[in-house]
Amino acid sequence: MNVTVNGDPVVVAPGTTVADVVARLCDSDRGVAVAVDREVVPRSCWAAATLPDGARVEVVTAAAGG
Repeated sequence: MNVTVNGDPVVVAPGTTVADVVARLCDSDRGVAVAVDREVVPRSCWAAATLPDGARVEVVTAAAGG
């Protein structure tokens, strides 16, 4: 399946979840937020939220600074 993650095309297996994408991109899920097709996906739903073909996924992380 083809999806877009943070603007880049990515091929994923059918059944890939939001949790799978976060694990691929981030060392930790702390401070991470995800939207699929412009809808925020609550962290409690990541493991069950499978990505449809053509999904646009945005994964953002919080950064501390001053």
